[in-house]
Amino acid sequence: MSGGTLSTTIQAPIERVWAVVGDLNTHPSWSPKHYEMVWTSCEPNEVGSRLRSVGSIPGSTRNENDVETTERVVPTKLAFSANDPQGVFLNEWNLRSTGPRVTEVSYTITFPKMRGIAALLAPFLFPLWGKPDVRERFELLKQTVEAGG
Repeated sequence: MSGGTLSTTIQAPIERVWAVVGDLNTHPSWSPKHYEMVWTSCEPNEVGSRLRSVGSIPGSTRNENDVETTERVVPTKLAFSANDPQGVFLNEWNLRSTGPRVTEVSYTITFPKMRGIAALLAPFLFPLWGKPDVRERFELLKQTVEAGG
């Protein structure tokens, strides 16, 4: 398995950051790439809740994922699995207060064991496209939270 962890610091209390990160409904609004999501079962954002998302990834303009919230610890951790044709991707957001108005946010993605051409390309594509995408997402998240969103 491969993947990576990236982090950033946001000038806002952890509760304000959690209000955005901990609510999957807000994630499309601070994504650099358009995607849509629809809840398919259970209470949104709770452990066991499921949604279907459709968006683009390198090589596919219509990538579909079945997502399940797997862990939720208010206000520090949100984890979910995203099942797509390559397998199950694990996503984890961790928040840590580093001061009264400062929060460190880290995001970890773990890829499934890839097959075919994806297995050859993923180690190159993630640093070239995935990491810059996450950094841009962090900037949009910072703008949203620091503006009071």
